[in-house]
Amino acid sequence: MKQFLFYRLPKRILDIVVSFVALIVFSPIFLVIAVIIKLSKGTSHVFYAQDRVGQGGKHFKIYKFQSMVDNADQILKSDNQLYQKFVDNGYKLPTKEDPRITKIGAVLRKTSLDELPQFWNTLIGNMSIIGPRPVVESELVEYGDEQRIQKFLSVKPGVFGLWQASGRSNIGYPERAEIELDYVDRANLGLDFKIMFLTVVAIFKGDGAF
Repeated sequence: MKQFLFYRLPKRILDIVVSFVALIVFSPIFLVIAVIIKLSKGTSHVFYAQDRVGQGGKHFKIYKFQSMVDNADQILKSDNQLYQKFVDNGYKLPTKEDPRITKIGAVLRKTSLDELPQFWNTLIGNMSIIGPRPVVESELVEYGDEQRIQKFLSVKPGVFGLWQASGRSNIGYPERAEIELDYVDRANLGLDFKIMFLTVVAIFKGDGAF
């Protein structure tokens, strides 16, 4: 009850307020990005929705601005060597080596602007502003045994998190898993505000951005 009153409740209130304000404030940027994406070659969609595993193991659709070509999954899986590098590199590829990413997509990912639609995920409640980054189901194995996986899934995933604040894509598994689980152990409002500040710094520095 104490954790609910002094952490979970104010955290949810902040999530609603911050995401609602962000969606309004950033709406002109949304419009500009949407127009640029529509005029770009290789993609026919403005938004990209992908299945992720959320709190309690519940699946949800995470939203991003489209930064890849329409047939991105087929391109990745058709090249066994590329796909293996993708897995070995923490389910990411350096932008310069990733044939799936469009020109505007590279800019969006570098600046993290592709993540802006996730404020909608936060507003409707399947994500939080701060929390472990949501993963696809195949990544859960990286978190260890069932007890560790359930610990990871015991909190809402976040738009920003301790892993991003610590260096984003510069840090792969298994270190990423340890950082995310450390956040679950230490989660509090003070840590959340610290993560928010460090993440903004990391984004402006372009640190670890793929």
